[in-house]
Amino acid sequence: MMKILLLTDIHGQYDTIPDFMELAPDMVIIAGDITDCGDPQEANEVFKQIDVPCFAIPGNCDARQILDVIEYSDAVNLHGTSLEIGQVTFTGVGGSNPTPFNTPFELSEEELGELLGKAKQRARQNVHNILITHAPPYCTLDDIGGTHVGCRCFRESLKDFDLVCCGHIHDHTGVVEIEGTLVVNPGPASEGKCALITLGDEAKEIEVEFVTL
Repeated sequence: MMKILLLTDIHGQYDTIPDFMELAPDMVIIAGDITDCGDPQEANEVFKQIDVPCFAIPGNCDARQILDVIEYSDAVNLHGTSLEIGQVTFTGVGGSNPTPFNTPFELSEEELGELLGKAKQRARQNVHNILITHAPPYCTLDDIGGTHVGCRCFRESLKDFDLVCCGHIHDHTGVVEIEGTLVVNPGPASEGKCALITLGDEAKEIEVEFVTL
């Protein structure tokens, strides 16, 4: 059994981290937007308050220099790569597909697809296979005013994963199942929201609990 705390969209509200850590996770995943378009060094305010293994990717509101900040912190940078921990393989792609707001870390669909493809080449199929992105897959927890704004290449790769952890769209907290793959958006941590994900010993043995502090 492994209990994972999933956080996303912290947006500079760093004083919430100690309260989240009281949930006693075995591991923390941060799915982007650690800062609110501010100094990327601010992300260290998050990492230094986490005393368990932490895996992070950037969001569209994080400056690209945050990749170096994560690399030199105690967290693990999963952007564009894959990592195996026991029975779990984690694959990560940060940033987002283009938005109307010209935020710091936006990538084209082609760039996102290339990053995901290279990361998948490094991944070994495992008991649990988790994709961590900031933007949601297309047509999945991504509706804004009747328009789907998610990433198409993430949607096309759902079959390769058992669980997708994402954020980005603040109004779409929830979990949906698409052809056997769970997609989870815990809601913005800046509003005290998170998800606790429990992985069992068997494939597809995944429980998701939403918590608001």
